[in-house]
Amino acid sequence: MIILMGMPGSGKGTQGKMLADAFGYQYVSTGEMLRHYATHDQVERMHKGELLNDQEIITMMEAVLSTSPDPNKILLDGFPRSIPQAEWLLEQINEDGFTIDHVFHLDVPLDVVRARLLKRGRDDDAEETMTHRFDFYNSITLPILDFLKQKNIPVYDINAAQTPDEVHAEIKPYLDKA
Repeated sequence: MIILMGMPGSGKGTQGKMLADAFGYQYVSTGEMLRHYATHDQVERMHKGELLNDQEIITMMEAVLSTSPDPNKILLDGFPRSIPQAEWLLEQINEDGFTIDHVFHLDVPLDVVRARLLKRGRDDDAEETMTHRFDFYNSITLPILDFLKQKNIPVYDINAAQTPDEVHAEIKPYLDKA
């Protein structure tokens, strides 16, 4: 299993698709998962700017993992987003015997991310929403990297301010060794 982590706009989706295609991984985007598995009530709450709680996200991820032909060939984009989600994922490793081979932290300066998000022009990329998402990432998601390192899971910082092809070229050698 591979996990891609990074701020919104860091290139997780782009790299996830490129890596999945290049190495035969099943690409699992949290955003796509939410669009596929979220209930009407959950969708309504998300449109109001609410975040789903850890258990709601974990329930959806359980559904995704249970349908995977090979959990070791999954590439997760945007999961886990909190320590409780990371703890749950590690429990699944112990129960189901799959491994987390690589965690790639796509590191991008805030000004570059803001410019990327404004350029893509999605509704959820308004200035106030971006600031909230960055704060959430820094306070809730970023600590997962240290948590995973403490659990002896390899975490690699990748300079994601580069072009998509350059970022891919920086990640690829780690996967070529596997």
